Amino acid sequence: MLDCAKAGEEKRVIASLSEREIEFMLADWMSWARPDQCPPGMSQAGLPWTVWLVLGGRGAGKTRTGAEWVRGMALGLPPFAHRPAGRIALVGETQADVRDVMIEGVSGLLSVHRRDERPVWQASRRRLEWPNGTIAQAFSAEDPDSLRGPQFDAAWLDELGKWRRAEETFDMLQFGLRLGAQPRQTVTTTPRPVPLLKRLMEDPATAISRAATRANAFHLAPSFLDAVVKRYAGTRLGRQELEGEWLDERNDALWSRAAIEACRIGSGATPPLQRLVVAIDPPASSSRNSDSCGLIVAGIDANRTVHVLEDATLSQARPHVWAGKAAALYRDYEADAVVIETNQGGEMAEAVLREADPGLSVLPVRATRGKMLRAEPVALLYEQGRVKHAGLFRELEDEMCDFGPNQDGWGLSNGHSPDRLDALVWAVTALALGPKAAPRVRRL
Repeated sequence: MLDCAKAGEEKRVIASLSEREIEFMLADWMSWARPDQCPPGMSQAGLPWTVWLVLGGRGAGKTRTGAEWVRGMALGLPPFAHRPAGRIALVGETQADVRDVMIEGVSGLLSVHRRDERPVWQASRRRLEWPNGTIAQAFSAEDPDSLRGPQFDAAWLDELGKWRRAEETFDMLQFGLRLGAQPRQTVTTTPRPVPLLKRLMEDPATAISRAATRANAFHLAPSFLDAVVKRYAGTRLGRQELEGEWLDERNDALWSRAAIEACRIGSGATPPLQRLVVAIDPPASSSRNSDSCGLIVAGIDANRTVHVLEDATLSQARPHVWAGKAAALYRDYEADAVVIETNQGGEMAEAVLREADPGLSVLPVRATRGKMLRAEPVALLYEQGRVKHAGLFRELEDEMCDFGPNQDGWGLSNGHSPDRLDALVWAVTALALGPKAAPRVRRL
């Protein structure tokens, strides 16, 4: 039925059905659900899952997904369950959220049931009771101790990323999930960089589904999508709240999301530039398992402000491929120089570039200090507002906000090489910090 809706055929199909068929069809969630809204078979590690983590943007259908999962568990409907769950926990940020969103909301539990199977909401007792005897109790994340004592077969946790006492509430719930053959819990939330969510994402027993706001466009007002996307697309908030992306941020990182957001300008707001470079951080080898080749284009204006124009980084590219790309960027942007680190490959790196284009002006640079010492002056320029991002550079900004101390000194938390960031550092250094950073008037 979802395919019919996307094709605009839903009215014709519905008109051909009887009232009873329509009621049955509307209650058959699996006819309407997107793949990301259907219960997973196994966890991300191929194990039977204990946590289903539903990550999505605002309006992506997370609440409906959670409510339909609870309905399937309460009634024992395949593929959710083979027999009804006796006791279910409903946990939200506050009691009001549980009532207004999870139970009485437009996509809440009372809305997704047929009349003959609908549970009764007993507000004074804070619980739902189904005709078959299944009971769901409402709990607030503001009161973790209320979860001491009760026991459950299943639990639905909504907007866990907003819980102020997330760790305590989650821990108390785990002690209560001790009924049935395999207690399970579904978490529906917009992803936020909180430690508990990160641990759940890394747990082999977690299954993860993702959806952006636009995935649910059929059920959203067009004016909402137009207004919100226009305002927030390409921002950190938009990536989190619309795309449902996990934007990790280390407390000890050299850059923060807020600092990068403050330096962003529109791609059409770049002033005339006096000098422009293409910076390359070449991989150490040309094997298939080598690091990426960092490629950053940046320029500097008359006020000594650096503008990052493009991240053209290539993954596992052979030398002739990244050299050709660098030469193309040099010509397209009418750059003044190609800045290339020569620690890896030395003269060979320059030779590869000149073979791609003999007319390139190549500025070789060599790293004599560690990554942190090279990056710190660049980070200071960001703090001073002297570096701007002309648009959104997702992967580059992710590396910047993950660059901090690790077991090898300074780098990314996953141990990978910060190739995009290295190229950025070379570009900004050459334009604003290095011995050849003085601007010259560009030819018209």
